[in-house]
Parts: sequence; structure tokens; C-alpha cells
Amino acid sequence: MTDTSRQSAPFCGDDHDPAALSANAARQGVLEGIRSQMLTATEHLPLLQSLDRVLAADIIATLNVPPHDNSAMDGYALRSGDLPDIGSRELQVAGSSFAGHPFQGICNSGECVRIMTGAVLPAELDTVIPQELVQTVSATTIRIDAGTRPGDNTRKAGEDIMQGQTVLERGRRIGAADLGLLASLGIPQVCAFRRLRVAFFSTGDELRSVGEALHAGEIYDSNRYALFAMLKHQHCRVTDLGVVRDDPAMLRKILLQAALDHDVLISSGGVSVGEADYVRQVLSESGNIAFWKVAMKPGRPFTFGHLGNTVFFGLPGNPVAMMVSFCQFVQPALQYLAGETPSQPLTLTAVTTSALKKRAGRTEYQRGILSVTADGSLTVSKTGNQGSGILLSMSRANCFIILSADQTHVAAGSNVRVQPFIGLL
Repeated sequence: MTDTSRQSAPFCGDDHDPAALSANAARQGVLEGIRSQMLTATEHLPLLQSLDRVLAADIIATLNVPPHDNSAMDGYALRSGDLPDIGSRELQVAGSSFAGHPFQGICNSGECVRIMTGAVLPAELDTVIPQELVQTVSATTIRIDAGTRPGDNTRKAGEDIMQGQTVLERGRRIGAADLGLLASLGIPQVCAFRRLRVAFFSTGDELRSVGEALHAGEIYDSNRYALFAMLKHQHCRVTDLGVVRDDPAMLRKILLQAALDHDVLISSGGVSVGEADYVRQVLSESGNIAFWKVAMKPGRPFTFGHLGNTVFFGLPGNPVAMMVSFCQFVQPALQYLAGETPSQPLTLTAVTTSALKKRAGRTEYQRGILSVTADGSLTVSKTGNQGSGILLSMSRANCFIILSADQTHVAAGSNVRVQPFIGLL
């Protein structure tokens, strides 16, 4: 008689587990589970310290940009009424206007002002002719031809930004262009949400940190280093709790202590069904588990829950599975918790140059290299072996190839959906 007791529950190699959430349902479940936990604490930061921080209040323009009508070209400013309809016309040069040194006099009809790019346009003038289109007759006289239209080569006050306009909205993460924009408005500081406090650790008696000697059966812990980088990329304040041994009492103590002063806790390893996988056990005893299985590959054993008010993510121990789970579920949650306005992940369509295969039942995130061909179209190829522990497949990749649960074999030359790593890793 065949012993089927060991097959009584689905395991990570199963193609279908009715208890596992789809990847989309898991992502939505995480966001629903943290709906009331977005940061509210704020701080005021000097402009140069605000890069990559999330705005906690709208930015309203207090002045026009540019603040005055100005020239878009080096040339001569004049009244549009002095433009010739046909032929040419001579004008007297009444003075000059340079950036930071505006013309101070009055320019009458039949006169013009030598003007530089960005310089204030005298109030009575409304058109600029580029210097390349002007003939110099004498030191004080120029000749212009027909063809210039009224208003040409000028920039109006408020053309870029109008006073009272909302230029940046609450929830925006400040980028380099935003810093320039804020500086153009003369804004010296911004109100931003405080940074998320995130603690992370790995579990496993076999793990050693870089710099330690390896003994029989031991391996170096790569997950903490990858996690550190991904959390820094999300601009969190991170606390590395190191490697926690396979000891439930020690794990419980560390988790409860870290939950006191962190917004988020993240573990890697210990969330599957092995005899030494204690993370789920401790979380269920000391907190709560919302769900722990996702119908995806790699990364099925993914745990989401809470320890008090602290959000908990239990990531798989296999390096690639850990990184895939982080990108798909943890990163969007961190952005939401930090006050950032949610956005859909960027996905593109590309032609695969590799034949792809998988079994039906789970969404699969294969690692790929996205390229642009000479004609501008997108192609993608897989990065070799797609095992969940092969970190080299992530290091060489620049995108995920996303295969839906019902897909199996995908022929080379077919269209596939890809998710670039830009903004993820």
C-alpha cells in the first residue's frame, strides 16, 4: 500500500494549491491590510535634504515663473507695430537689456532695445527678432525685414508656473527636477513625511555573515545584503538585526523587541513548512497572520501579518524568491506606508527570443534581459537557469518576464509581458 500521509498538504513544488492566493490578490491583500497605517508624522527639511523624501503637503506657487516677460533669444526687442509688412525697416537702438540688468529707459515707436536671452522685456515691447536676422547699419541703427510675427521669441510671466498653482502634490517623492522646480519658486524647505523605520533579519543556523569563516554545512547569508540594498533604494531607515538562529524563544524575543520601535519587520527564511521554520509559528502566537501562501514561482511561502501595530513580512529563504516577493508585495506596501501616492508597476510588451516554459497553476516571474533592437522594438531573453536559489539569474537580469498562471509553453518570437527593474532594484 502506498503511504500518502506525507502528501496530505500541498507543498512548494505543487502547481496548484487552492489555499494559495493569486499574486494580484496577495498584492491587494497587503495594501488592504495596511490601509490605516500610512505615516502621519512629518518634519520640515531644508531643500537640499529633501531629495527622495515624500511630500506631506501640496506645494503652492507663491510667484510667477518666470516672474516677468523676457526674451527667449539674443536679439532686439521692439513693438510689434514697428514690424514691416513688406520689405524692410530701420530702427534706432535705444539701449540694452541684459539678464539681471534690465533696460531702464523708455523705448518709443521706431526704436528697439538690444536684448539677451532671459533678460526682462521692457513693458512697452512685445516682440524679439533674433540677432541673426538683423542687419547692423551703424552703432545705433539696425535694419529688419518682414516675416517676424508679433510676440515671437518672447516668454510671458507665469508661462511655466502661475502664482497660486499647485505644482507638486502631497504624496510625491521628490526627484532631482523637483528640487530645481522648488528652487525656482524660492522655497527653502518642505514638509515631508518622516522616513519609514524598517528592521530586517535572516533566519537559519546554517547562515554566516560575510567575513566569517564557513564550516561544514554553512553558507554565506546573501539575503540580508540584497534586502539592505532594496530597502535603501526605498529610502527607509534600516536596522539590520543580523542572523537569528533557529530558536523560537530567541526569535520571539527579537521580534517583540524590534516591533516596539519599527514600522515594519522583514524576515527572510523560516516561513515554509520545515521543522525548523519557526517564523510563522512565532508570528501566529505573538501577532497575527493574514496569509502565507501565494500562487507564484518563485516565492510561494510569503507571509504577511502584524505584530501589534508593526507590519510583518516573512520572505522566502531562497535568494531569488526573496527578491521577487519583495518587488511584488513589499515594495508597493513600503511606498504606501511612507505616504507616497500609489502607482501601478510599469509593464511592457516585448518579443521573447527564448523559448519559455512553465507549468500551469501559478504566476511565474522569470528573469530576463530586455533590449532595444536597431528598429526600436523591444526583445527579451531569459537569463539561463531560473531556479529560485540562483542569484546570478537576478544579477544578470534587468527585468522580470511575467507568465500568467494559465500559460505553459511560450514559443520564441511570441509577445510576453515584462516588468523592468527600473524603480524596483
